[in-house]
Amino acid sequence: MSDSDDTDVLRELASLPTIASPRVSPDGETVALYYDITGRNELHLCDPTDGSLEQLSDGDVPRSVRAGFEWDPSGDRLFYHRDESGDEQHDVWAMSLDGESEPVVEMDGQIHLQDVGEDGETLLFGSSRDGQMNLYRHDVPSGETTKLTEYERATGSGRLSPGGDRFAYSTNETDAYENSDVYVADIDGSNARNLNVGETGAEARPVDWGPDGDRLLVGDNTTDLGRSGIVDLSAGVDEASVTWFGGDEFEESPSHFLEEGGRFVASRTRGAVTVPVVYDADTGERRELDFPAGVASVTEGRLADDRLLAYQTTSSRRPELVAYDLDADETETMFDAEYGPFDPDDFVEPETVSFVSDGVPETPARAVDHDPSEEFEIEGLLFDSGRRPSPLIVNPHGGPRHHDSRRFSYRVQFLLSRGYSVLQVNYRGSTGRGREFVEELYDDWGGAEQGDVATGAEHVLDEYDWLDEDRVAVYGGSYGGYSANWQLVQYPDLYAAGITWVGVSDLFDMYENTMPHFRTELMVKNLGEPDENEAIYRERSPVNYVENVDAPFLIVHGVNDPRVPVSQARILRDALEDAGFEEDVDYEYEELGEEGHGSGDIDQKIRSLELLDDFLDRRIGAEQTAVASVDD
Repeated sequence: MSDSDDTDVLRELASLPTIASPRVSPDGETVALYYDITGRNELHLCDPTDGSLEQLSDGDVPRSVRAGFEWDPSGDRLFYHRDESGDEQHDVWAMSLDGESEPVVEMDGQIHLQDVGEDGETLLFGSSRDGQMNLYRHDVPSGETTKLTEYERATGSGRLSPGGDRFAYSTNETDAYENSDVYVADIDGSNARNLNVGETGAEARPVDWGPDGDRLLVGDNTTDLGRSGIVDLSAGVDEASVTWFGGDEFEESPSHFLEEGGRFVASRTRGAVTVPVVYDADTGERRELDFPAGVASVTEGRLADDRLLAYQTTSSRRPELVAYDLDADETETMFDAEYGPFDPDDFVEPETVSFVSDGVPETPARAVDHDPSEEFEIEGLLFDSGRRPSPLIVNPHGGPRHHDSRRFSYRVQFLLSRGYSVLQVNYRGSTGRGREFVEELYDDWGGAEQGDVATGAEHVLDEYDWLDEDRVAVYGGSYGGYSANWQLVQYPDLYAAGITWVGVSDLFDMYENTMPHFRTELMVKNLGEPDENEAIYRERSPVNYVENVDAPFLIVHGVNDPRVPVSQARILRDALEDAGFEEDVDYEYEELGEEGHGSGDIDQKIRSLELLDDFLDRRIGAEQTAVASVDD
């Protein structure tokens, strides 16, 4: 490693191009993917024999990859999404392999393409055109669109049967708000039947049809840990039976059938590591595929040489595509990650830390007093910048249904390069540990999970004397931004600075102005209706305690964010002003135009790192280290 006085590490790191959403063509001869080598997200075709790329799109795909694309079964074109400046109000377009595109489905509300029929003439998609997210069928030759479902709760996970005469989906018609069931209906939406594959209160969803249409792969968490199931429909829907796989030791989530239908792929979470597992559907035999300790997944379809296409990354290795030989258990790199001027061995792998938390840290609570909750062993990832002493960035994840894992993050590696160590905490409510752990967060946003985050910070400050307890900052986006807001008002004695990025500040406003399916499946599912649970909505809104803020505060938000609307940032800013805080002195405020809930544009990545770097440098400071530096 060497110092990098002559090279702008910030720009070089933010400019490293990233792979997203790889999809194997129907004939296995081509891989389509999103890639931002041009400076923004674009569709590309990759030749798996030599890794060469051909760009298809030219500025007409979403800036942030929140909805993928699908191959036409003919292999002649791709169905993809368009939106306006990150607003996620997608339409569906088709792009031929020579780059020519045309609109296919244009309608009000958000559209999310979910499946394409085997004949390429039927599209199944979700849309919030009429308010709630429901399913629609589009006939490509005639251009006719038909609404298939009409539920009060969001409907999703739509999958067309191989013959195109039925579709499977998930929704909830019970009084148990956390519930989700699997349904099968005729292609016109009639004759919808609940398969009753899990217990009421658990979450089940369809994932993939077997090639003959007699088997349906489903996911479910009835037994707490996520598991896979195969529904046998050969005797008809009313006589359907389920065979279950996994869910005994690790959280698992089904992915897809392999082409012959006798085996399927699932994703297994082991702490901060995620690996693919292949099951034999008839014998139940399973084997975990051999990947580095990070995050790996196998895509649908097979390459022409019968190998699988897989995506892999670790905390220190950037995402790359590999071809996986199931018979030999061997991988061959198909598309290398780009490292630019960096030596990949200079990037930092984290240490796993664990601690016991009852949700009440030693740091005094300034907003809401809590009684101790159930004790859990909480795990986190600690990245050491190598600086002595080192300031600490506490970086809670978003979601909140998410967990921090050993995947590459240019933001984390950038903070390390500037001398900041980083702590990520998988607080109660995180995924990867089962349904009951997730449900610990229900009716308790801003409660024990925030105590877990603060306890994690206290733990590493006690255990690692090279961390500087006087220079601790909290930084998060989305629900992580909510966490940053809450940490600053609940535990201000712990922090010297805070950054909230597209963060939630007012739960009432969030309920009113987020997308309809987020209103029901996030806000109500987690916290209930605001008119029935008014006290919790008021008590757990950070904006109501801004007078507790006792550290410099950076607020950043995209103006086109449909998930966490920009009103969240404006309400917080106005509350700080009303409480007597002075902008650019006590807090700083930035709205990002042409951007929604984040962006993949290289220029916007650079801008976000510049905002973060400048604020932290002025407010708590750290000297640059050799971590993630570039070679001479």
